[in-house]
Amino acid sequence: MEIVVNTAGISILLGSFFVLLLLKLPIAFCLGFSAMITAWFLGIRLGVVTQRMVAGVDSFALLAIPFFILAGEIMGTGGISDRLVKLADVLVGRVRGGLAGVNVLNSTFFATIQGSAVANVASTGPIELRMMRKAGYPDTFTVPITMASSVQSVITPPSHNMIIFATAVGGVSVGRLFIAGIIPGLVLAAALLIQVFVVSYKRGYPRGNKYSFKEGLFTALDCLPAFFTIVIILGGVFLGIVTANESAVLACAYAFIICLTYYRGITFKDVWPMLKRVLRTLGMVLSLIAASSAFGFMMTILHIPTLVTNMLLGLTENRILLLLLINLMLLLLGSIMDMAPLILITAPILLPVVTGPIIAMDPIHFGIVLLFNLGLGLMTPPVGTVLFVASGISGQKIETLVKAMLPFYLVMLAVLMLFTFVPAISMTLPNLMFGN
Repeated sequence: MEIVVNTAGISILLGSFFVLLLLKLPIAFCLGFSAMITAWFLGIRLGVVTQRMVAGVDSFALLAIPFFILAGEIMGTGGISDRLVKLADVLVGRVRGGLAGVNVLNSTFFATIQGSAVANVASTGPIELRMMRKAGYPDTFTVPITMASSVQSVITPPSHNMIIFATAVGGVSVGRLFIAGIIPGLVLAAALLIQVFVVSYKRGYPRGNKYSFKEGLFTALDCLPAFFTIVIILGGVFLGIVTANESAVLACAYAFIICLTYYRGITFKDVWPMLKRVLRTLGMVLSLIAASSAFGFMMTILHIPTLVTNMLLGLTENRILLLLLINLMLLLLGSIMDMAPLILITAPILLPVVTGPIIAMDPIHFGIVLLFNLGLGLMTPPVGTVLFVASGISGQKIETLVKAMLPFYLVMLAVLMLFTFVPAISMTLPNLMFGN
């Protein structure tokens, strides 16, 4: 069936969105208002648009997001960050450039309890920056490590961006996505560890602290209750004992109990400030989802996903070139827009392309590639959130950090190519655990 292209409608939808974006309105307002303006132009009742917004957040899978955010907030406030830094120091601190390795490894640990790259930098960044400055590491090395390693939070469970992706495309298991992110997160960590140790060896950076076996064992045992959170999340989902939503509730309750009673890093007085921070974050996430749902509805009405599919397939039918084009498009979009709305906008558009007969990519594999792509966008100007947070905590100029990040960009682009063209990295674990 031939598609009737409504050029005026598409121009109004996209044009009004970018105009409002240039006026610096919040992204949720840009999406919502442009959808309403386009609906009015097409003669669609605005009540239909608001119904789509409500339907966008009326999803059972989204219930996990507030609990995962709260669990991460509890563990971040409860003193877990300092303990994770010490554990990482025990494991890799004694080698040359050990504190650089501690930085990467600590982000790996933190990613398993807080699925946000921005929270990763904001929580652990000041600690790592202080330690590495004291040991003589320059900020132009320390801050890029902190930024690059924080992206592990995007693709490592319990990333709330995985839940947003599953909601955006529909029919994708959050549990499979969680399991699929384990090996990619470890591959990224390994690549960054190799890079920082090679650079540290060439530049003669110092060795870190040496710990006795007893000290190391005590530190590991002290962190063990914190790591049991990820056992609850992944183990419960894998064994089929609980759903992703139920694991989020259990992880939240468990985190509160251990931080209150075992670590004693929080008190009941801290509960309300934590809840306010969670509600603020949740309000932003849900408003984006609601507005993006309305925007996506208008894109469907105007056949934009089909048009994009035809355009890409019209450029080339070579699988490798198509994947490179999609990666390039996502990298460019990630540099000018925040991650959550991009997931909600681009995932439904690109899914028919990547799952079609030419590329034949599994939606789970596509999810990991898309999330990592957009994670790189968090570190690139002009709107890289991680970049701005890192600049704020370090006092370094944006342009200085971008220049210092160039070697890390290259390594992470190489990792992106691995994720894109080696499906086994993402698909081996979920296929083993859940079947093909």
